[in-house]
Amino acid sequence: MTTTTSTASVASSLRKLYFVRFGFAVVWALAIFAVGSSLSPLAATLLVLYPLFDVAAAIVDLRSTRTSGSSVALLYANMALSLAAAVGLAIAATSGTPAVLTVWGAWSVTAGVVQLIVGIRRRALGGQWIMIISGVLSVLVGGAFIAMAAGAPASVASLGGYATLGGVFFLISALRLNRAAKGL
Repeated sequence: MTTTTSTASVASSLRKLYFVRFGFAVVWALAIFAVGSSLSPLAATLLVLYPLFDVAAAIVDLRSTRTSGSSVALLYANMALSLAAAVGLAIAATSGTPAVLTVWGAWSVTAGVVQLIVGIRRRALGGQWIMIISGVLSVLVGGAFIAMAAGAPASVASLGGYATLGGVFFLISALRLNRAAKGL
């Protein structure tokens, strides 16, 4: 397989995955906006679902792009971080919103670093600059969630904005990958 064909195949796989991630993020954000004013069992379930979806997306990414080298290790690290976040959020949901925001913030920071590094390594594919920016913003917003947890009362509904913005970044990246997916 030639490098152009291989690049086009990877770009096409990522493009499809990014569209799915966009759709999930928007639906999830609407759901958390609707139920996130209180930390109900439904809200807690949604909180755990988000990082579990991230694990599934990383598995699809790994299988469909057949990433090699250190990106494989980074995708596995992302899976481990997301699994830990899911468990942490399930536990934190029993302690209240500040605990949830702290766990979500820590996950956002660490996953953002991983996303940043993967985006840098994939920049030759095109459409990755937005993923690099998203990784940096994830780190910053994660810090803001941790700060929110220590401050004035907040609701988990605020996480819907994070998911929406992340979804928009995936959409933009998917659209930018169009050229590489066509082998141009």
